[in-house]
Amino acid sequence: MSLSFTKRLREPIRRGEITCTVRIWHSLRVKIGARYPLEGGHVEVTRIQHVDRSDITEEIARRSGFADLADLMGVAQHGSGEQVFLIDFVYDEG
Repeated sequence: MSLSFTKRLREPIRRGEITCTVRIWHSLRVKIGARYPLEGGHVEVTRIQHVDRSDITEEIARRSGFADLADLMGVAQHGSGEQVFLIDFVYDEG
């Protein structure tokens, strides 16, 4: 299991500006409480919500570090997955 981020999102995550991500997968690949490496520390998943595509808003896109919904959805789609997950996390340098 892994939770990786595009390069442009890594620094804002480390600064605490981005605290959620949207993933479109075949099945859930992360779990609450798990820690996933990110340069200089890790992100810890604090909440996972299984949502519909229509639940993903422009606000969620901006909170996730994207300019708009189209930008987010272009990156969030992983292969032919159809299940949408809204994942909250915190960054920790430890």
